[in-house]
Amino acid sequence: MFYIIGVGLGDVKDITVRGLEIVRSAKRVYLESYTSILPENKLQLEHFYERKLIEADRELVEQGADEILHKADEDNVVLLVVGDPFGATTHADILLRARDLNIDTKVIHNASIMNAIGCCGLQLYHFGETVSIPFWTDIWKPSSFLKKINQNKSNGLHTLCLLDIQVKEPTWESITKKKKEYQPSRFMEVKQACSQLLQIIDSNEFDGENYVTRESLCVGAARIGWPDQKIVAGTLAEMVNVDMGSPLHSIVIVGTLHPLEEQFLKQFYIENK
Repeated sequence: MFYIIGVGLGDVKDITVRGLEIVRSAKRVYLESYTSILPENKLQLEHFYERKLIEADRELVEQGADEILHKADEDNVVLLVVGDPFGATTHADILLRARDLNIDTKVIHNASIMNAIGCCGLQLYHFGETVSIPFWTDIWKPSSFLKKINQNKSNGLHTLCLLDIQVKEPTWESITKKKKEYQPSRFMEVKQACSQLLQIIDSNEFDGENYVTRESLCVGAARIGWPDQKIVAGTLAEMVNVDMGSPLHSIVIVGTLHPLEEQFLKQFYIENK
């Protein structure tokens, strides 16, 4: 059997009992290490799980799936994922590959940012389509995600914005010279994402009607599920100057607030911090 097991968000003990039992009895256990991070390091996880973990970076998961799935039709093989297994499309892809190889599969779910974001007081069924905000470069500054935010906002819906994570990204020299070298890991901050959004808005170079302004209410969320999680609410212009601390960060662009949401959210306003 090939298992994908979610390990939750903020603590080594967040794995479910069923998930832990499977991990401790599996032949091989991989830890996916590029779509998210945990506060604990690999050694701490190994100590609690009582199993040696094989690090699975982007290259292994996306290009070396056959290595992970090797003999999974004979033994139990596990891929551990921070959050929930379906928080990234990559994990659906490897499940499909396993099924194409006639390998039985099973998914063990857990909490992810997609549902844990409700801790800020915004009701989950008031959220529209989730978007990702990527790092800009000197020559690549995409803004297409604003169209989806506007569509949600026009319908009164909130938008969860997942901020870019770059772990073991190859350097330009690595690509051109076929020499494995990687850039330092980078994690986008709330203030950086808000700055990019403001630049898009100020440029007026986006398609369609814009509902997002400098005064739009936003919620910055950092390290959700960790012991030191932080939530701050303010206008888009205000959030540019807010330091949310270490990763991981997310933003919510707020739609129409229900009175209960508004009451809950007030505790996180910048003036109350």
